[in-house]
Amino acid sequence: MVSARILVVEDEPGIRNLIGMVLRRAEFEPILTADAHQAWDVLMEKIPDLVLIDWMLPGTSGVQMAKRLRKTELTHDIPIILVTARGEEDHRVTELDAGADDYIVKPFKNRELIARVRALLRRSGAFGNASLIRHGAMQLDLGSRQLSIAGASVPIGPTEFRLIHFLMTHPNRVYSRQQLLDRVWGSMADIEERTVDVHVRRLRRCLEPHNCDTCINTVRGAGYRFVVDAGKTDTHE
Repeated sequence: MVSARILVVEDEPGIRNLIGMVLRRAEFEPILTADAHQAWDVLMEKIPDLVLIDWMLPGTSGVQMAKRLRKTELTHDIPIILVTARGEEDHRVTELDAGADDYIVKPFKNRELIARVRALLRRSGAFGNASLIRHGAMQLDLGSRQLSIAGASVPIGPTEFRLIHFLMTHPNRVYSRQQLLDRVWGSMADIEERTVDVHVRRLRRCLEPHNCDTCINTVRGAGYRFVVDAGKTDTHE
């Protein structure tokens, strides 16, 4: 069995390394980052099975990051545990309202941390359930983050992967550039709408050798949509 991948976002090196060691001993695969910016760089390359976020981070706080995770299409289902030194009820409510699935209060026992991680993975069903999304000959494997068409692997960048993932899970619906920015890049992303056009062109170039570039339609004055061939079988596993 492949170990679950845990993204740890903790700015204190001592605590970050300790958490990493505890997770490795429990046969998890920790990915250690020091702030929200580093964590998002990781998230754009690989999707973890769970995110463990410290409340007090430099720049973007843990609560803000949790909210962004929930607002971003590719990450909104990832289980989240917030780590805080504050045990008061109002802070716990804030964490859960931000989208966290659970919280743990510092200082915590190593066994408690592992127990909470395992319990949340079991509840979410995230571990061991890599999803396949298929539309006709196109298949998107969220576990390996691979796109294939008629069995052939299609090289694709991380942003294009997020874009095709969103479009394939919302077929035949038109989304404006701003909606795609909010759902694919995240509502906190400070980028221009024309960025969407650039990545759509890149995505089409990846699909063109397989004669699938026309599945992404430009709807004049409205935005883009992923068009499903009605004669083919669409499945989600």
